[in-house]
Amino acid sequence: MKQLLLGNAAVARGLYEAGVSIVSSYPGTPSTEVTEEAARFKEIYCEWAPNEKVACETAFGASLAGRRSLCGMKHVGLNVAADPLFTISYTGVNAGMLVLVADDAGMHSSQNEQDSRHYAIASKVPMVDPSDSQECIDFVKEAYEISEKFDTPVIFKTCTRIAHSQSMVETSERVEIPMKAYEKNPQKYIMAPANAIRRHPEVEARTAALTEYAETTKLNRVEMGDTDIGIITSSTSYQYAKEVFGDKASILKIGLVNPLPVKLIKDFASKVKTLYVIEELDPIIENHVRAMGIPCHGKDILPITGEFNQNIIRKAFGMEVPSGTKVDSVIPVRPPVMCAGCPHRGLFYALSKNKISVMGDIGCYTLGSAQPLNAIDMVLCMGASVSGLHGFNKANPENAKKTVAVIGDSTFCHSGMTGLATIAYNQSNSTVIIVDNSITGMTGHQNNPANGKNLYGDPAGRINLESLCVAMGIDASHVRVVDPNEIAASEKVILEELNYEGPSVVISRRPCALLKSVKPQPPLKINEEKCVGCKMCMRIGCPALSIKNKKAAIDPTMCVGCELCTQMCKVGAIVK
Repeated sequence: MKQLLLGNAAVARGLYEAGVSIVSSYPGTPSTEVTEEAARFKEIYCEWAPNEKVACETAFGASLAGRRSLCGMKHVGLNVAADPLFTISYTGVNAGMLVLVADDAGMHSSQNEQDSRHYAIASKVPMVDPSDSQECIDFVKEAYEISEKFDTPVIFKTCTRIAHSQSMVETSERVEIPMKAYEKNPQKYIMAPANAIRRHPEVEARTAALTEYAETTKLNRVEMGDTDIGIITSSTSYQYAKEVFGDKASILKIGLVNPLPVKLIKDFASKVKTLYVIEELDPIIENHVRAMGIPCHGKDILPITGEFNQNIIRKAFGMEVPSGTKVDSVIPVRPPVMCAGCPHRGLFYALSKNKISVMGDIGCYTLGSAQPLNAIDMVLCMGASVSGLHGFNKANPENAKKTVAVIGDSTFCHSGMTGLATIAYNQSNSTVIIVDNSITGMTGHQNNPANGKNLYGDPAGRINLESLCVAMGIDASHVRVVDPNEIAASEKVILEELNYEGPSVVISRRPCALLKSVKPQPPLKINEEKCVGCKMCMRIGCPALSIKNKKAAIDPTMCVGCELCTQMCKVGAIVK
């Protein structure tokens, strides 16, 4: 059957058709929908793991037991999963195992622009890289064959454009894969030094075998056209090259991006007059080509940063760029903001008002850094707020009375707990604020270990944050819970804990305003006779509030009646 499928949905369809049984992931744009779509198939068990390392280890355990498995993540999640990945490269697998990673060139929703191909090279693990939804299906199935044939995990790389674009696919029926028998094999699976040192040569031999495989695999293909221009490319860059050049260039499309072929590239280069390499981000293919002594153009004409498009390719080759009005030139810039009724707004107002420095973390609450709140000083990576606060305060103890860490409930479960452990263990004079909105908000409302629901929305084990903090060594009397919509009360508790000499935790708890279980209240309105136009209400940065004719105004289509703004108004002009 032919149908239009999102790239992420196509990957999930590929998992179904390949007979996959287990999927464990941590949500991260642009990879999230793969796991959500896979969960639609009753034959595939899916779960959200606390972090990517756990997801990778879970997938390995499933592979060891004899079931085809996958763990999913975005590119920065591969940093977290790297520890098990590098060693799984040594152990190999039993049933096929894929590590799905989605890169984010252009940083549409990420803190960096790293190129995951480096991980494939460093871990000596094969990597496949599809360029449309049909290849997402086909490459998944081929990747499992590679995994089992060569006894290796396989990294399945996508990117924002592949993950979130749609194209036509032709689907097939599921092939049920019998469970492979697990056989005890300490020399293969126990990576103590004496065993690991014997496994390394096998990894090198596997890489050599995979390089030979790369010469003939259908994942790599040559499309001969005009031979004046020869292009080696992969992923979305292939689509841009085809749109720009058509048959006016010859193209070697690389689908197996690690290990790269040698003879295939040499043969292709010998047939074209001038060779170009078109690839987003780092010059991985280009460096490989140059290392073989083959002259080529690549990053000398194309950017090393950002996401490519057709016009970037045209400009690089000195071609005319089609005229016309760009969409982004007529649509006003709309920076992201916290939603109306966001439970984090009151907290950040209190912190900003008291000039408290904030070590921030990854989540929608990062928007507390924007105007008018301007409440965050640092955001690095998942969990870094807590560990960073510890180091910040140890380096200068005077910081402790005016600095906090702010971390979400999902991020705390991901990698904040170890940071809190070091605060408790080393008796750091630090105050950590866990913003508990009962969901993983930024990636689209995925459940997490702290809200008592699993991926399917069914009741699940729930981490009690208060009990956990006490169990980790924080004095129970200094684990406090506040409602961020009660600004004065929250402010009082935070200042008390900042003045306490020792580790403390404040849990700022209110559910996300967008949860289906949260019923919005009737919108508020402005009594214009009372409003003096002081703009105090604007200091919380609610998108439902604006100034019109020197008076405050409330958009009734956006206001959820949270009444946070009523605490700002000193003249009682905001009413139900």
